[in-house]
Amino acid sequence: MSPETYKGIVIHGDGYGRRLGYPTANIEIAEPLTGVFAGSVEIEGITYHAAIFASERRPILEAHLLDFDGDLYGKEIEVHIEKRLRDARNFDDERELRAAISADIATIRAHF
Repeated sequence: MSPETYKGIVIHGDGYGRRLGYPTANIEIAEPLTGVFAGSVEIEGITYHAAIFASERRPILEAHLLDFDGDLYGKEIEVHIEKRLRDARNFDDERELRAAISADIATIRAHF
């Protein structure tokens, strides 16, 4: 897959990622996209590796920036999708979802 790029202003989501321990920077996207991806996010000239999630249920791209701690609301970011990891799916409980996210992040770290 060649890198796909999406630009947008970071908006508030429902806070679910933060509650799980994986806060995300959310931007609206025009075209439908679904899955979990490895990629990067550029903010003010600095690039961070990221776990990226998109679901057909809403037109939002959610990026969890690895090794980043800060407030991005209202800032413009550029999200680069580099590799598809898996399809989006539902989980039976939060424990199972956290384990899947942790495994996705380990895969992303190994990718980079």
